[in-house]
Amino acid sequence: MRASNETMSPWWTPDVHADRRAFLIGRNAIQSAFRSYFARADFLEVDTATLQISPGNEAHLHAFATEGLTPAGQTVSLYLHTSPEFACKKLLAAGEKRISCFAHVYRNRERGPLHHPEFTMLEWYRVGETYESLMKDSADLLALAAETTGTKNFTYRGRSVDPFLEPERLSVAEAFERYARIDLLATISRNGETDARHLAACLTNAGIRVADDDTWADMFSRVIVERVEPELGFGRATILDEYPTSEAALARKSAKDSRVAERFELYACGVELANAFGELTDAAEQRRRFEMEMTEKQRVYGETYPLDDDFLAALAIMPQASGIALGFDRLVMLATGAPRIDLVMWAPVAEYGR
Repeated sequence: MRASNETMSPWWTPDVHADRRAFLIGRNAIQSAFRSYFARADFLEVDTATLQISPGNEAHLHAFATEGLTPAGQTVSLYLHTSPEFACKKLLAAGEKRISCFAHVYRNRERGPLHHPEFTMLEWYRVGETYESLMKDSADLLALAAETTGTKNFTYRGRSVDPFLEPERLSVAEAFERYARIDLLATISRNGETDARHLAACLTNAGIRVADDDTWADMFSRVIVERVEPELGFGRATILDEYPTSEAALARKSAKDSRVAERFELYACGVELANAFGELTDAAEQRRRFEMEMTEKQRVYGETYPLDDDFLAALAIMPQASGIALGFDRLVMLATGAPRIDLVMWAPVAEYGR
């Protein structure tokens, strides 16, 4: 008798493919419509290398590692990128003004209804434009995906969004107050330093568990996951805006409030779809953030990834810009009604480690 994981028909069997095919045709139609959208707006579509010196430097992202061989046979550590961001920003430094990129990206330790080890990221960048322009792009693309597939609502796990409505814009601080009764900004100083003890007291008062070794970032993430994200993107999409500077990643500080950064995430039906920045162009500050992230990665996971010094050099001459990364497969899921991410992928990664 075959093991239970072998009794499921693989995606390439004709009957399974027939069930998936409508989702896949929808995927192609949406991708074609998006390419036309960016072409009309004078974007150049670019293609970036998958193999990189650094896969990215966020503490909780896990990369696939490999080895390159030089012509002399020496080994060099390489990684499959977790995003085309570094390469795209190098192109901005080189002089490009508006670029878009459909890239296959790779993230280890991720698999589930909304996660896959290899998936498609759509990124686009606007030089000399604010990140509010990306909010309009995001709203346009939600509507375009729905129009292309002929759907009036996106639905996932019983929750719906009207993709033609203008998204709600909600700051992270407002979301913490609304959904957890926590004054988040009271735990952040004007120079961006965070107060873990203060935030721990806030979580305790809100009935959210706190561990003895929790950092401020740990507690921030717990509130986001447990109280905030489940409430976002119902009825209409939500733009969650103004992340604390300690959670800024590659975003610059807000000119309005030094405690927060020009970063937003887009949600629909409780699903995170996109992450956008008013791009940081201070190479020294970016290096400092990367080093902090890798210190945290070493603490939590016992490993680090190298920094891409070539990227940091390019960042020093990159013009002011805004950029966004959208999980294309997730948006296709919502637009076509597929319940799992692998159903909108033409050839999913084989199951492993089961």
